[in-house]
Amino acid sequence: MQTSQQIVGQFRRKRLFIAAMVAVLVLVLTLSFRFFEEKSRIEQQSRDFANHTIARFDRMFSPLDVSANNTQALVGLRCGEVRFPLIENLASLQTVRAILLVDHGNIYCSSIYGERAISFSEAYPELAISSQRMLLTTDNYLLKGSPVLMLWTPKTLDNHSGLIQVINIELMSNYLLEPTLPWVERAVFNVGGKSLEYGNPLIEEALPSADEVSYEESSLRYPFSITLFGPPPARLALMTLPSQLPLALLLSMLTSYIVWLATANRMSMAWQISYGLTAKEFMVYCQPIINASSGNCDGIELLLRWHNARQGWIPPDVFIPLAERQNLIAPLTRFVITEMVAHLPVMPRCKSFHVAINVAASHFRDRAILDDLQTLWWPANPVPQLVVELTERDALPVVDQRVISHLHKVGVQLAIDDFGTGHSSLSYLKTLQPDVLKIDKMFTAAIGTDAINATVTDMVISLAQRLNISLVAEGVETEEQANYLRERGVDRLQGYFYARPMPLGDFPAWMDRHLAHIAA
Repeated sequence: MQTSQQIVGQFRRKRLFIAAMVAVLVLVLTLSFRFFEEKSRIEQQSRDFANHTIARFDRMFSPLDVSANNTQALVGLRCGEVRFPLIENLASLQTVRAILLVDHGNIYCSSIYGERAISFSEAYPELAISSQRMLLTTDNYLLKGSPVLMLWTPKTLDNHSGLIQVINIELMSNYLLEPTLPWVERAVFNVGGKSLEYGNPLIEEALPSADEVSYEESSLRYPFSITLFGPPPARLALMTLPSQLPLALLLSMLTSYIVWLATANRMSMAWQISYGLTAKEFMVYCQPIINASSGNCDGIELLLRWHNARQGWIPPDVFIPLAERQNLIAPLTRFVITEMVAHLPVMPRCKSFHVAINVAASHFRDRAILDDLQTLWWPANPVPQLVVELTERDALPVVDQRVISHLHKVGVQLAIDDFGTGHSSLSYLKTLQPDVLKIDKMFTAAIGTDAINATVTDMVISLAQRLNISLVAEGVETEEQANYLRERGVDRLQGYFYARPMPLGDFPAWMDRHLAHIAA
């Protein structure tokens, strides 16, 4: 059987579990968000680097296009006539090594070597035959073996005449392709399937290493592209997570604390009891009280039962003390009274039959019990006698004695429940003047087994008889106990020996069976 500490502990563990799960979730989401944000930022930086580099190459090639278009008028003229203008033009273009003139498929003039006689299609088939505008190759004349970029500007539609600018691409690449660590480790300039990497004077295919990824962006104006190699953005993003951990932990702890506070009400027994009343999880049971002499059922004690959809059946000795501590016992008592009033039509309509209701001491403050009876009980014109059972769990303040006096005046009997197990029992007999004493089941169970408690039971019986107070023995489970109590003059008996607690609606059928059993 669960105890109140176990129930509260379960709620606390659930709250702690929920807060911990929220903390973990927030931590994971925060780090994930920062991971994907950092990964996206690194990818964007790579794209920005490539686009910026392409834009700078485009800006450097653009004046060469203008110069080539202005120089095309020299194509076809004798080399001796145009060489000086070519050299003059070359001096204004810092990135161009040489200018070659092509006429009718022959390279016939060079700004450096003067007159030439080289087949255009044999020397540069990519430009002459394949109609490429650019060719990445090595210099075989001026600085042999060094990388150069050929920029071809045709003059005729048949591609047999035009102008070639030999560009110092190594100078441009060293200026424009410098990597930006850690997200760009290598930058490569690509033209027609050939590549030139920053810091590498050789024209060769550039391939990523085992732990690198590549990103390529092409120019929209010229036939070249830029390829970037670097570590995977995910790996770089992961490397930044340790620096994000303190903030993520702080955010997760703050969120979990907020969840802990937010669930304090909902994940509490007070909320569960309030919700249980609203959701009709509480049920009113009753246990018959038998006249020890005649065997008739003289009354019933109303008992509250709770089937929590989340916890299952919760014993009264668990939720009743919790309800008292949370000031929710009065709403529960009102619920019991309301249910009893609804079942009054099927109850015995005689004044010798009584209905006992457990009422906590806190319900007596500020005349609350009187107000509730005035609102709920008396308007139903009940015939059965009402007995208010007061538990000894709490002591009554002096001011509440006036409420007790008023209950006696309006004909409500007062019973002290669990007599002998609480405190100030004898003083209660003087100040409260009860009509009934209920012997706790602990003393009943001691009959025949515990001589000390049995002696106490006899003393309680003798005391009640001398004070002319009616006695009810709780927890009668055997015939031996029933006979023992009957022989000592106990007025009424209550326990499993006669009947177990039953739903209030089942009592009329039980009463019929009991009357039939007595008559037989």
